[in-house]
Amino acid sequence: MKQLQMSFNNNEGKKTNLVLAEVKQDLDAETVKGAMQQLTDSQLFIKDGVSLYAEVLGAKYVERIVTEVFETPATA
Repeated sequence: MKQLQMSFNNNEGKKTNLVLAEVKQDLDAETVKGAMQQLTDSQLFIKDGVSLYAEVLGAKYVERIVTEVFETPATA
């Protein structure tokens, strides 16, 4: 399953990402950018006086492929 990785700058100019795992796979740029801007405008995510999502940078779908090599059985 693809994840939506949204990139922002915080209000100190440092890049931060917000990753959504359960997201529609066919969102267009306008929809995602609008939602990201609403998140930025809301100022809901502030930690130690730093707004984590202060400026919208971009977004992308990320798909991760996991191939198991081995697994040790659990012991009771």
